[in-house]
Amino acid sequence: MGYSIDLNSDVGEGFGVYKMGGDEEIIKYVTAANVACGFHAGDPMVMAKTVHMAKEHGVVVGAHPGYADRMGFGRRKMVLSFDELKNDIKYQLGALNAFVTAEGMKLHHMCPHGAINQYDEQTCHAICEAVYDVDPSIIIYNIAGALLGKVAQETGLRNAHEIFADRAYMDDMSLVPRSQEGSMITDEDYAIERCIRMVKEGTVVARSGKVLEIQGDTLCVHGDGPKAIAFVKQISDAFRQEGIEIKTLE
Repeated sequence: MGYSIDLNSDVGEGFGVYKMGGDEEIIKYVTAANVACGFHAGDPMVMAKTVHMAKEHGVVVGAHPGYADRMGFGRRKMVLSFDELKNDIKYQLGALNAFVTAEGMKLHHMCPHGAINQYDEQTCHAICEAVYDVDPSIIIYNIAGALLGKVAQETGLRNAHEIFADRAYMDDMSLVPRSQEGSMITDEDYAIERCIRMVKEGTVVARSGKVLEIQGDTLCVHGDGPKAIAFVKQISDAFRQEGIEIKTLE
Protein backbone atom coordinates (compact mmCIF):
# COMPACT_ATOMS: atom_id res chain seq x y z
CA MET A 1 0.00 0.00 0.00
CA GLY A 2 1.32 3.44 -0.93
CA TYR A 3 1.15 6.34 1.51
CA SER A 4 1.13 10.03 0.67
CA ILE A 5 0.47 13.33 2.41
CA ASP A 6 0.36 17.01 1.50
CA LEU A 7 2.71 19.07 3.69
CA ASN A 8 1.60 22.60 4.48
CA SER A 9 2.94 25.46 6.55
CA ASP A 10 1.69 28.88 7.64
CA VAL A 11 3.94 31.49 6.03
CA GLY A 12 4.01 35.18 5.17
CA GLU A 13 3.16 36.11 8.76
CA GLY A 14 5.59 38.98 9.14
CA PHE A 15 4.65 42.59 8.39
CA GLY A 16 6.55 45.82 7.93
CA VAL A 17 9.98 45.45 9.54
CA TYR A 18 8.81 42.50 11.65
CA LYS A 19 9.93 39.11 10.39
CA MET A 20 8.16 35.91 11.46
CA GLY A 21 9.52 32.41 10.90
CA GLY A 22 11.96 31.05 8.34
CA ASP A 23 9.79 31.17 5.24
CA GLU A 24 12.69 31.13 2.78
CA GLU A 25 13.87 27.73 4.05
CA ILE A 26 10.57 26.13 5.07
CA ILE A 27 9.01 26.71 1.66
CA LYS A 28 11.66 24.43 0.11
CA TYR A 29 10.24 21.41 1.96
CA VAL A 30 6.45 21.87 1.82
CA THR A 31 3.94 21.34 -0.96
CA ALA A 32 1.40 23.96 0.15
CA ALA A 33 1.85 27.46 1.59
CA ASN A 34 -0.86 29.02 3.75
CA VAL A 35 -0.22 32.73 3.24
CA ALA A 36 -1.44 35.34 5.72
CA CYS A 37 -3.74 37.86 4.05
CA GLY A 38 -3.12 41.09 5.95
CA PHE A 39 -5.49 40.85 8.90
CA HIS A 40 -3.75 38.89 11.69
CA ALA A 41 -0.40 39.24 9.90
CA GLY A 42 1.12 39.90 6.49
CA ASP A 43 1.09 42.98 4.30
CA PRO A 44 1.28 43.66 0.54
CA MET A 45 5.09 43.44 0.41
CA VAL A 46 5.18 40.21 2.41
CA MET A 47 2.35 38.66 0.38
CA ALA A 48 4.08 39.52 -2.90
CA LYS A 49 7.41 38.07 -1.76
CA THR A 50 5.87 34.91 -0.29
CA VAL A 51 3.74 34.11 -3.34
CA HIS A 52 6.75 34.64 -5.60
CA MET A 53 8.84 32.25 -3.48
CA ALA A 54 6.08 29.66 -3.63
CA LYS A 55 6.01 29.87 -7.41
CA GLU A 56 9.79 29.49 -7.61
CA HIS A 57 9.64 26.28 -5.56
CA GLY A 58 6.54 24.80 -7.21
CA VAL A 59 4.46 25.19 -4.06
CA VAL A 60 0.71 25.80 -4.27
CA VAL A 61 -0.65 28.86 -2.50
CA GLY A 62 -3.62 28.97 -0.17
CA ALA A 63 -5.19 31.80 1.77
CA HIS A 64 -4.71 31.88 5.54
CA PRO A 65 -7.33 34.40 6.68
CA GLY A 66 -7.68 35.43 10.30
CA TYR A 67 -9.47 37.89 12.52
CA ALA A 68 -8.36 41.52 12.27
CA ASP A 69 -6.36 41.25 15.48
CA ARG A 70 -2.65 41.90 14.98
CA MET A 71 -2.02 42.43 18.70
CA GLY A 72 -3.36 38.95 19.46
CA PHE A 73 -2.00 37.40 16.24
CA GLY A 74 -5.56 36.38 15.37
CA ARG A 75 -5.68 33.91 18.25
CA ARG A 76 -8.38 35.74 20.23
CA LYS A 77 -12.02 35.00 19.44
CA MET A 78 -13.89 37.98 18.01
CA VAL A 79 -17.66 38.35 17.99
CA LEU A 80 -18.71 39.17 14.41
CA SER A 81 -22.01 38.95 12.62
CA PHE A 82 -22.44 36.36 9.89
CA ASP A 83 -22.07 38.99 7.15
CA GLU A 84 -19.07 40.65 8.82
CA LEU A 85 -17.14 37.38 8.97
CA LYS A 86 -18.21 36.32 5.48
CA ASN A 87 -17.08 39.60 3.98
CA ASP A 88 -13.85 39.66 5.99
CA ILE A 89 -13.01 36.25 4.50
CA LYS A 90 -13.90 37.44 0.98
CA TYR A 91 -11.74 40.54 1.45
CA GLN A 92 -8.71 38.50 2.48
CA LEU A 93 -9.18 35.98 -0.33
CA GLY A 94 -9.35 38.83 -2.80
CA ALA A 95 -6.24 40.53 -1.45
CA LEU A 96 -4.09 37.42 -1.71
CA ASN A 97 -5.60 36.38 -5.01
CA ALA A 98 -4.34 39.59 -6.61
CA PHE A 99 -0.74 38.51 -5.94
CA VAL A 100 -1.45 34.91 -6.92
CA THR A 101 -2.97 35.99 -10.23
CA ALA A 102 -0.06 38.37 -10.89
CA GLU A 103 2.30 35.37 -10.67
CA GLY A 104 0.19 33.40 -13.15
CA MET A 105 -1.00 31.03 -10.46
CA LYS A 106 -4.36 30.00 -9.03
CA LEU A 107 -5.50 30.13 -5.43
CA HIS A 108 -5.42 26.46 -4.41
CA HIS A 109 -6.95 26.31 -0.93
CA MET A 110 -8.11 28.20 2.13
CA CYS A 111 -6.93 27.35 5.63
CA PRO A 112 -8.45 29.41 8.49
CA HIS A 113 -6.04 30.86 11.03
CA GLY A 114 -6.10 30.93 14.80
CA ALA A 115 -9.33 31.65 16.63
CA ILE A 116 -11.45 31.34 13.48
CA ASN A 117 -10.82 27.62 13.94
CA GLN A 118 -12.95 27.72 17.11
CA TYR A 119 -15.76 26.62 14.86
CA ASP A 120 -19.45 27.01 15.49
CA GLU A 121 -22.09 26.42 12.84
CA GLN A 122 -22.48 30.08 11.91
CA THR A 123 -18.72 30.54 11.53
CA CYS A 124 -18.46 27.44 9.33
CA HIS A 125 -21.26 28.58 7.04
CA ALA A 126 -19.83 32.10 6.79
CA ILE A 127 -16.41 30.72 5.81
CA CYS A 128 -17.79 28.27 3.27
CA GLU A 129 -20.22 30.70 1.66
CA ALA A 130 -17.43 33.26 1.29
CA VAL A 131 -15.15 30.74 -0.41
CA TYR A 132 -17.94 29.40 -2.63
CA ASP A 133 -18.88 32.91 -3.76
CA VAL A 134 -15.26 33.74 -4.67
CA ASP A 135 -14.25 30.44 -6.28
CA PRO A 136 -15.92 27.07 -5.57
CA SER A 137 -12.84 25.20 -6.78
CA ILE A 138 -10.84 26.38 -3.75
CA ILE A 139 -10.20 23.49 -1.33
CA ILE A 140 -11.09 24.00 2.33
CA TYR A 141 -8.39 22.78 4.73
CA ASN A 142 -10.24 21.89 7.93
CA ILE A 143 -8.98 20.45 11.21
CA ALA A 144 -9.53 16.70 10.94
CA GLY A 145 -12.91 15.74 12.36
CA ALA A 146 -14.13 19.34 12.70
CA LEU A 147 -17.55 20.63 11.66
CA LEU A 148 -16.05 22.84 8.94
CA GLY A 149 -15.36 19.82 6.73
CA LYS A 150 -18.99 18.68 6.88
CA VAL A 151 -20.30 22.18 6.12
CA ALA A 152 -17.82 22.53 3.24
CA GLN A 153 -19.17 19.36 1.66
CA GLU A 154 -22.78 20.50 2.17
CA THR A 155 -21.90 23.81 0.49
CA GLY A 156 -20.48 22.01 -2.55
CA LEU A 157 -16.83 22.58 -1.74
CA ARG A 158 -14.00 20.07 -1.65
CA ASN A 159 -12.32 19.73 1.72
CA ALA A 160 -9.07 18.24 3.03
CA HIS A 161 -8.59 16.98 6.59
CA GLU A 162 -5.66 18.72 8.26
CA ILE A 163 -3.54 17.02 10.92
CA PHE A 164 -0.82 18.62 13.00
CA ALA A 165 2.77 17.66 13.65
CA ASP A 166 3.20 19.70 16.81
CA ARG A 167 -0.24 20.11 18.39
CA ALA A 168 -1.85 17.87 21.03
CA TYR A 169 -5.40 16.59 20.69
CA MET A 170 -8.35 16.48 23.09
CA ASP A 171 -10.58 13.40 23.27
CA ASP A 172 -13.12 15.06 20.93
CA MET A 173 -10.42 15.55 18.23
CA SER A 174 -10.17 19.28 18.88
CA LEU A 175 -6.75 20.80 19.46
CA VAL A 176 -5.65 21.41 23.04
CA PRO A 177 -5.96 25.20 23.54
CA ARG A 178 -2.60 26.96 23.43
CA SER A 179 -3.34 28.44 26.86
CA GLN A 180 -3.19 24.95 28.39
CA GLU A 181 -0.07 23.04 29.36
CA GLY A 182 0.90 20.37 26.86
CA SER A 183 -0.80 22.02 23.88
CA MET A 184 2.41 21.95 21.85
CA ILE A 185 4.46 18.84 21.11
CA THR A 186 8.08 19.85 21.72
CA ASP A 187 9.77 16.43 21.56
CA GLU A 188 10.74 16.27 17.89
CA ASP A 189 11.26 12.49 17.78
CA TYR A 190 7.84 11.89 19.33
CA ALA A 191 6.22 14.41 17.01
CA ILE A 192 7.64 12.66 13.94
CA GLU A 193 6.65 9.25 15.29
CA ARG A 194 3.04 10.38 15.78
CA CYS A 195 2.98 11.95 12.29
CA ILE A 196 4.02 8.63 10.75
CA ARG A 197 1.37 6.85 12.81
CA MET A 198 -1.35 9.28 11.73
CA VAL A 199 -0.49 8.79 8.06
CA LYS A 200 0.08 5.03 8.09
CA GLU A 201 -2.33 3.84 10.78
CA GLY A 202 -4.92 6.63 10.87
CA THR A 203 -4.68 6.97 14.65
CA VAL A 204 -3.33 9.49 17.16
CA VAL A 205 -2.98 9.42 20.94
CA ALA A 206 -4.91 12.22 22.68
CA ARG A 207 -3.48 14.08 25.66
CA SER A 208 -5.53 11.82 27.93
CA GLY A 209 -3.91 8.71 26.44
CA LYS A 210 -7.00 7.72 24.48
CA VAL A 211 -6.33 6.41 20.96
CA LEU A 212 -8.38 8.32 18.37
CA GLU A 213 -9.09 7.48 14.75
CA ILE A 214 -8.00 10.33 12.49
CA GLN A 215 -7.99 10.97 8.75
CA GLY A 216 -5.21 13.12 7.38
CA ASP A 217 -4.99 14.56 3.87
CA THR A 218 -2.60 17.39 4.71
CA LEU A 219 -0.10 17.79 7.53
CA CYS A 220 0.62 21.20 9.02
CA VAL A 221 4.08 22.10 10.26
CA HIS A 222 4.06 25.48 11.98
CA GLY A 223 6.73 27.76 10.62
CA ASP A 224 7.05 30.15 13.58
CA GLY A 225 8.71 27.88 16.15
CA PRO A 226 12.39 28.23 17.11
CA LYS A 227 13.21 24.83 15.58
CA ALA A 228 10.74 25.00 12.68
CA ILE A 229 13.26 24.73 9.86
CA ALA A 230 15.12 21.78 11.37
CA PHE A 231 11.82 20.12 12.23
CA VAL A 232 10.36 20.30 8.71
CA LYS A 233 13.61 18.88 7.32
CA GLN A 234 13.46 16.00 9.79
CA ILE A 235 9.86 15.24 8.89
CA SER A 236 10.68 15.27 5.19
CA ASP A 237 13.61 12.88 5.70
CA ALA A 238 11.62 10.57 8.00
CA PHE A 239 8.72 10.35 5.55
CA ARG A 240 11.04 9.38 2.71
CA GLN A 241 12.56 6.64 4.87
CA GLU A 242 9.06 5.39 5.75
CA GLY A 243 7.92 5.34 2.13
CA ILE A 244 5.50 8.23 2.60
CA GLU A 245 5.32 10.43 -0.49
CA ILE A 246 4.96 14.16 0.10
CA LYS A 247 2.73 15.42 -2.69
CA THR A 248 0.37 18.27 -3.50
CA LEU A 249 -3.37 17.71 -3.25
CA GLU A 250 -4.61 17.85 -6.84
